[in-house]
Amino acid sequence: MRYRNKKKQFWFSEEECKILANNSQKTGLTESEYIRELLLGYKLKEKPDDRFYEHIKVIRSIANNMNQLAKKAHSLGFVDEIAYKRNADKVIDFIEEIKDKYLTDVKGEN
Repeated sequence: MRYRNKKKQFWFSEEECKILANNSQKTGLTESEYIRELLLGYKLKEKPDDRFYEHIKVIRSIANNMNQLAKKAHSLGFVDEIAYKRNADKVIDFIEEIKDKYLTDVKGEN
């Protein structure tokens, strides 16, 4: 049985149609998903650009390395300090990179 079994049909002006299409595209949702989310009271945000997903990939990679080091430390009874320091430095560098990209004003921009 369908979860959504009630059909609703609406009429929009040309301008409203453009706004709906534009807003739903910005969020990465279909128009019907967009309307349902608004009806449920969600405050929708624009879908992040590809840089966001690249940053998430880097964070996951570093976290995976740190997890492997923790497992190795647990099984062997000691920490590989060199590998741990290398990953800790990656985290610190990555945080600085993100700060520079998103928090530091570029000259001439406010």
